[in-house]
This record gives sequence, structure tokens and C-alpha cells, in this order.
Amino acid sequence: MILDQLKAMEVFIAIADAGGFSGAARNLGLSAPSVTRVLGDLEKELGVLLFHRTTRAVSLTDPGRSFLEDARRIISSYKDARDAIHGTHGEPKGCLRLTAPVIFGQHYIVPLLTEFLDRYPGVTVKATFVDRITNIVEEGFDIAIRIGPLADSSLFAVRVGSVRRVVCACASYFKKYGIPQSPADLTDHNIISANSISLTNDWRFSDNTTVKVSPRFRVNSIPAAISAAKSGWGLTRVLSYQIGPELGSGGLQTVLGEFEPEPLPIHIVHPEGRSASAKVRTFVELARDRIRANPYLNP
Repeated sequence: MILDQLKAMEVFIAIADAGGFSGAARNLGLSAPSVTRVLGDLEKELGVLLFHRTTRAVSLTDPGRSFLEDARRIISSYKDARDAIHGTHGEPKGCLRLTAPVIFGQHYIVPLLTEFLDRYPGVTVKATFVDRITNIVEEGFDIAIRIGPLADSSLFAVRVGSVRRVVCACASYFKKYGIPQSPADLTDHNIISANSISLTNDWRFSDNTTVKVSPRFRVNSIPAAISAAKSGWGLTRVLSYQIGPELGSGGLQTVLGEFEPEPLPIHIVHPEGRSASAKVRTFVELARDRIRANPYLNP
């Protein structure tokens, strides 16, 4: 009976994720009528409708949205318990669910994940790269990479590095316009503003120094700001890890280093603590060692 209920929750989650019965059936390897029947039985048992149904789409009801969070948490806990009983604390097995900021994930986490997969054939990975603070437990993640001060929580954290907030441009720009010697000099330079980093034009430096810049070029993504800076048009401000490869290849160089504010910490966080499953424990160990050895992440 309990296993039937867990299976019904998995079907319910699959429908919500796929946005329909047909997509859920394909993802689960079931027939559409089977998916419809399982959901109907679950709704009958709960005494509520979980989805609004039309001929074209389905959408969660208010009780459905509430139940979805609980269902994800229950299924995640069950899978972790199942993995543990099957000896996961000895050899990593199962799906590792991880989240990280977009550029950090692309530059630094993807190589770790492919190395992890090569080491442990019994593991699969689902990585989600987003520039927001995720709720690890409610969204079903095993591990998150966090940059910046941590909020108080019950999560376990391992500090693995730090990043700086840097001002950068390419050599051709500095040759044409000169190198700023102090934050105040930025008012005389072409500024590229990346709005996803800062919502204001106030650039803060050490000793509570603030400079109000006047960007002539505004973009809503960090890669776009970096691309504009590499073209030689102006200066931009980003986090040091976001231009690690560009610094290594000589495409960009930083200035005003002596005026930078305090570095931001990098943490690996997870909810399991000392009882962490092997897949979590071994990935944390791998990521900790690799990130701490990376000069772009420990300036």
C-alpha cells in the first residue's frame, strides 16, 4: 500500500513537471491511460483535485501546488533511504541533484560532474544552473553551491573558496583611455553595466567608498557585459570567477585591486550532515579539493 502511494506521488510529480499526461507517460514509460488512472486514484484518496484539466493542458490547483512540495520531499527522502539501505554509503549510487549559479556551474562545476560520473558508473546527475537562491529541500536538491554570506539555516556548509568583485577591461581599452588609478577615476571612463550584478549605479569599494558611475552601455547578462569589455569598448564590473578563463587567456585584465571590497565566500551546502549518502559525501570531497586548488576561486 505504501509503495503504491509513493508510485502515485511519482506519477503526480511527473505530470506537474511535464505539464500534461502524455509527457508524463513518456517520461515514466507508462501508457497515458495508466497515468490518468493513477492520478484519479490519488485524488480520490486525498479527496481533492490536484489538477485543473482542459482539452489542451493541465494546471495545478491550489491544493495541488501545496501537495507538490510535500510529495517532492517525501520521494526524495524515500530515495535517499533506499540508496542507504542498498549500501550507498559504501559506493556512490543514484541521482545526484545539484544547483549552482549559471556561469559558475558552466565554468567550474560541469568539469567536476563529468569527472564524478566517470569515477562512479552507478551515479547519474541532474544539474540546474540558476542565478537565484534555491530552497534545497523543497526543490529536491542534494547539493547547492552558494556564493556570498550564508543565511542562518539547518544546512551543512563547507567553505571552499572565495571570489572578488573586480573592475576589468581589455588591454586595447587601457592603451587608448588609460588605467584608472582610483575609484573616482571611473567617472571619466566608458562603463558597461551588468544589471544582473547590480540594480544601482553605485559601485562600492573598500573603506565604504562609493562611486556613482554613469553607464552608457547597459546589458542584462554577465556574458554580454564580458563580451562588450573584451571588444575594447569599456570597463565593467563582475565577480572574479566569471572572467577566470578570460584572465588566463589574456583577454581581460583587472584594475583597482587595492580598492576591492572584502571577497565573497564560496560554500558547498547540503542538508544531510554526517549522515550524508555516499553520492553526496564523495562529490563534496571532490569539489572541495578541486575548487580549493583553483587559483581563480581562491585569489
